[in-house]
Order: sequence, then structure tokens, then C-alpha cells
Amino acid sequence: MARRAVVTAGTGGIGLETALGLAKAGYAVTVVGRNAERGARAVERINAGGGEPARFTQADLASLDEVRGLAERITAEGELDVLVNNVGAMFEDHTELGGVEASFVVNHLSPYLLTELLLPVLSGRIVNVTSGSVVLAKKVFDQVEPPGGYYGFHWYARAKLANLAYTLDLARRLEGSGVSVFAADPGGAATDMTDGTMRKPKIVSPGLRLLWPLVRRKLERSTSGPASVAARPSITAATDDTLRSGTVIGPQATPVTPIRAATDPKNIAAVRKLSQRHAPLVRVPDGISN
Repeated sequence: MARRAVVTAGTGGIGLETALGLAKAGYAVTVVGRNAERGARAVERINAGGGEPARFTQADLASLDEVRGLAERITAEGELDVLVNNVGAMFEDHTELGGVEASFVVNHLSPYLLTELLLPVLSGRIVNVTSGSVVLAKKVFDQVEPPGGYYGFHWYARAKLANLAYTLDLARRLEGSGVSVFAADPGGAATDMTDGTMRKPKIVSPGLRLLWPLVRRKLERSTSGPASVAARPSITAATDDTLRSGTVIGPQATPVTPIRAATDPKNIAAVRKLSQRHAPLVRVPDGISN
């Protein structure tokens, strides 16, 4: 029986390139996305390489209810060897999804919830895609949003930091279980997420806006590479048997040291509390507070 892999946000960009790499490594890949047409094109491209047939599963990963439904469908199909949480999004303006800040939902709560719900059928590896932007994040997690104005890039970074802290904590939780957990930093690539948004000064804090020409050039350089290169860290994390669980794979597809904030016990505990509160594993009936 073929080994099974699921790649979220796998119909284009880094996710599709990751799916292609896993298919080449012999996995039967399911790509998850919102758009059925993009999904069909992705499956066609993956299948053109031969190997195990690929599939598309439709789900809006910005909806935690749809994440739960997705987890139920994947679970019903039996054992899962690899889960790559590739989903990510940056919001130019303050946005809420289900009453929670959108960047925190998409970049952390969504992959957190999907991973936790799939643990009973996971037998191999979990790869969570992180970001080098975490160094610019506010490192306080006593609430979903820190005080102050909304700046999309920094809120994205903070959500990615929360997910990195969760990832490293999960690796410790699952030690000895046979399931390995990794974080993969793609560095940067020209994708739908980075196209346009990264050129607007409103996404960064006022201090960085004063240096906007310099900041913009840096952001554009960091998001100009090919998605095929940016996918290598995820593919490495999913397939390299020499790696130890809890490793962060950097943009060069080699292990790197995580930032201290991601291993801080205080941050880990606070992220765990927020995650359990805003993405409970058991669905809370309408009208009942969790």
C-alpha cells in the first residue's frame, strides 16, 4: 500500500512544489485547497510525473469548522504518513474570522487544529511551515492580539512564531511515539501570498515605514525566488530519515537553531492556552462559551 501524504494549500506555489517532491519520493499525495479548478490543475501536474495517483480535497483552511470536516475525511481514509501544514496568509488590514484575528487563525490555529485532530492516524511525520519573519514578532501571547496598532507583516510573524513554539512543543510531546515533528522555513518565494501585499508600507510598523525604500527592497528580494527552491526545506523535513524530531530546517534545506522565543516555556504555555481556547478539539455547540 502506498504511503500517504497531505499537503495543505497545495494547489500552487510552495505547496504544489512540495507535493511534487513528495510524489517523486513515492507518496500518494492529497493536496488541499479552496479552488476546485486549481486543485484539478495541480493533480494533473503531479500525475504527469507518474507514480502514485494524486488527489484534491476541497477545504477553506481559514474556517475552523471546515478544518474539522477535513480532518474527519482524512481520518476516515486510514493511516497518514506525512502531513505538511503549508497554509499561510498575510492580511493587509485588520480582519477577523469567527471573532478571532485572521492571521492567527490561518497561520496558527488552522494547522494546530488539523494536526491535533489527525494525531490518531498519523504514523510518520508532521511538517509545519514557518517563516524567518518570526524574529520581528511581538513575543507576548497572553491574548490573541498584542496591544497597539495593526501591522500585517508583524501579525503574520507573530502567528508564525506561535505555530513554531507549538511545533517544537509537539515534538517533545510525541517523543518516543514514532511520529516526528519538524518546522521548515522556505525563506521566500514569489507566490500569491507575497504578490502585491509586500509592496505596501502599511503592513509594517511606523518605525520601519521611515525606512520603507530600504525595507521594501529587502522584502522584495526575500520573496523573489522560485517556489521550487522554497519547497526544498519542507521536502527535506518530510523525507530525510537522518533528521531528528524537533529540528527546524532552514532555507538552505539544512538544520538551523530556532529563535529563543520559540523554546521559551512561558511562550509555549501561553500559546497552548490560546490554542485550546480558540480552537477546541471538541466542537463547542452554538451559544455555549468555551
